[in-house]
Amino acid sequence: MKLLHFADAHIDMATYGRRDPESGLPLRVMDFLRSLDEIVGAAIAENVDLVIFAGDAYKDRAPAPTYQREWGKRIVRLSQAKIPTLLLVGNHDLSPALGRAHALSEFATLQVPHVHVLDKPCFLTPDDLEGLPVQVLALPWISRSGMMAHLDLRGQAPAEIYAALEERLGDQVNYWLDEQVDPKLPTILTAHASVQGAKYGGERTVMLGSDLVLPGSLVRDPRLDYVALGHIHKPQNINEGQHPPVIYPGSIERVDFGEAGDDKFYIIANIEKSATDVEWRQLKSIRPFVDCAISLETPENINAQLRAALPPVEQLEDAIVRLVMTYPREWEAMIDESTLREYAAGAFEFHLIKRPQQENRVRLPDDQNFGALTALELLEIYWQARHTEDRDTQELQTLAVEIMQGETSE
Repeated sequence: MKLLHFADAHIDMATYGRRDPESGLPLRVMDFLRSLDEIVGAAIAENVDLVIFAGDAYKDRAPAPTYQREWGKRIVRLSQAKIPTLLLVGNHDLSPALGRAHALSEFATLQVPHVHVLDKPCFLTPDDLEGLPVQVLALPWISRSGMMAHLDLRGQAPAEIYAALEERLGDQVNYWLDEQVDPKLPTILTAHASVQGAKYGGERTVMLGSDLVLPGSLVRDPRLDYVALGHIHKPQNINEGQHPPVIYPGSIERVDFGEAGDDKFYIIANIEKSATDVEWRQLKSIRPFVDCAISLETPENINAQLRAALPPVEQLEDAIVRLVMTYPREWEAMIDESTLREYAAGAFEFHLIKRPQQENRVRLPDDQNFGALTALELLEIYWQARHTEDRDTQELQTLAVEIMQGETSE
């Protein structure tokens, strides 16, 4: 069975850039839609048996109707091609308020053919999947408030709530595997969650207690034949070289500078019982992000130093570029910002981040010795170095005396 797996579309992430004059859409939204078109086109052209979208269609839970229309157009193409499509609800799709519709509700409400919205944990058999010879265990995002209400965990700390949720979901998956799964058929687990041992973009290790984190042992169960994950934007197989493949395909476009070095993918997986072949398909036409930084150490040829911190002009073309520069505040007047912007004129967007530093070290007068000064005298010199107002200095000195006297009496 041939599966296409993608996740974290975030199609309305219009953080940078201008609008397209013809469509009225932000150009960055068109970047995300271009990737989505490539994914949908591949599913249709290769006649895949099943598409799994592992959550987060939008950047938030209340997308504008224009963006819902654009997402709907692409999903309807899959429906018209009669490809069974599973839409897993992610944390960006789900309202934190109980009873409110999530961002993918319209597909279930309108009963779009061949499109199945998964907004609660469920076990899907071939009968639920239009006769496909496969079974799917689905774990969409579950809000903390919903979990608190379901398990009556009101008043408990977030870490305790997540721990209870992780235990309950683990028990549910093991029940499905022990009691309901047909051992002769391939089994897929799809989830929108963090998995212990995975890496966020920027190589930030997943931390327990601050998020819903599934145990690594749960997703690496050899009874599974493929694990289709969403939520983490960094592409990775966290069970590399082993069975089953446990895959985050990553977001379909670069969202911010934390993903500047990441290529973007969708997955084509040929799934068989105990033998799954995975192909990473790199998305084309991904908008480049160029992230540069420099700390100026000398005032000589400052503008030449800044320009040298940027790559050649051809690498800036149509890219989102950031230059972070750190320098002593007194060199501010030497920086020719207009020359830098002219050099980066071909960029899609150019961000110049200035971080001037001010010398705050306290310097004693030449006729004074550190060891000869009292604590209060040293403190007064410190306030002067910080250019603190005289009235504030007096109040701070008075407070310091009270603190010191209190320490002495104790």
